[in-house]
Amino acid sequence: MTADRREPSSDEYAAMEAALRGGQTPGVGGQAYATMDLALRVGELMLAGGETAEAVDLAVARLSRAYGLPHPEVNVTLAAVGISYLPRGGRPPVTAERRVRRRLANYTRLVAVHHLVRDATAKRLTLQQAKFALSDIIGRPTAYPNWALAVALSCLGAAGAVLVGGGPVAASAAFLATLLGDRTGAWLGRRGITDFFQMAVAAAIGSLVTVLLLMADAPVRSGSVIIGVVIALIPGRALVVSMQDGIAGDLVTGTTRLVEVLFIITAILSGIGAVTYVAARMGVPISLQNLPTAPSSVAAAQTLGAAAIALAFAVYHLVTRDHLVVIAMGGVLSWGSYVELRQLDLPAAPATFVAATVIGALGTALARTRDVPSLILVTPCVAPLMPGTLMYRGMLELTSGHTGKGGLVLAESLATALAIGAGVYVGAELLRVFRPARRVLRPSARRVRM
Repeated sequence: MTADRREPSSDEYAAMEAALRGGQTPGVGGQAYATMDLALRVGELMLAGGETAEAVDLAVARLSRAYGLPHPEVNVTLAAVGISYLPRGGRPPVTAERRVRRRLANYTRLVAVHHLVRDATAKRLTLQQAKFALSDIIGRPTAYPNWALAVALSCLGAAGAVLVGGGPVAASAAFLATLLGDRTGAWLGRRGITDFFQMAVAAAIGSLVTVLLLMADAPVRSGSVIIGVVIALIPGRALVVSMQDGIAGDLVTGTTRLVEVLFIITAILSGIGAVTYVAARMGVPISLQNLPTAPSSVAAAQTLGAAAIALAFAVYHLVTRDHLVVIAMGGVLSWGSYVELRQLDLPAAPATFVAATVIGALGTALARTRDVPSLILVTPCVAPLMPGTLMYRGMLELTSGHTGKGGLVLAESLATALAIGAGVYVGAELLRVFRPARRVLRPSARRVRM
């Protein structure tokens, strides 16, 4: 121990300075740099693909240990992944960071990266083989073409309209409105317009389609088109992951994700509010009466709508075909559970929480048997629970001058949205109590009392 703490000699200092001038860190070889590069690239892909900070932290640490960095310090935020390594013997530390510049959900790639980490940890891949495997994952074509993603999002809006009782006209209008909003948002994005305004414009287009239908006296229920568009636009993936990060103890990442979700929801409500306010002043008959609501029983049309929402959500997030049948059944289960709980006079937020908890437990258990991240099977199944009706009702109350009541309804919609993420996480934690997946020291699990 004494030899490690002695002061370096003048010759050793000269060697260290020469190594630093040469771009190398004394005592840390090329293997360590290659390991850090691989771990950071894996962390970036997982974070960009929508994985939780806890899962990214664990994967980066496991990869680092598997290839020779025994005690890495990993730092994961919403925008970057960093690793710090302190070699023994008084040698200088090494720190590297990789920023996440583009976050697009790709669940197919997420599964492939998950399997790469598993094989690397089990010593089935050398470092060079792992690097080649990662390059192959990055270069693979997506599970569906780009046009299929636009169609899936539009089908999500149409199924949302059916879910709240809309007929064929409402479903067709919601499909068209979602497609126009998505393409307009993509056009604005190519010109550097931020996501906030893209979402506001997309929601405004959905509201405008409804106003035009009402002005033409079309046989459509007021609000079903807008609600379908809102269900398609609500960031369900980010909402679920934000609650998981926060409850797991990754407070910085969880809070950042949640603030991002709140800004997107604000943008959606702003687009709806602006159009409905102008329409009301122009005399368009937008009424709070007979707004679309969840059926009192599990109706066939709404059941098919819930399955279609889950399927469309899965395709839009690039889930492979072998999981789609299970996801459709999960969407039906989540919606059916919610409707039955509402029949017991349970408020929207608690009913949503219980339904999401059921899906969280069952989806996580099935994900373990299929060896995929739980997000793949859980997040699409809770998409039918998104509170589109409450958001629309709250905005109509505000634009009608009922500020207090509108604020309460919007608060209820936010509580319902947060209940989805919390329920999913609680369901997974209940499964962990009886069937622990692995021993992980979480920030929120550390004892803070003696």
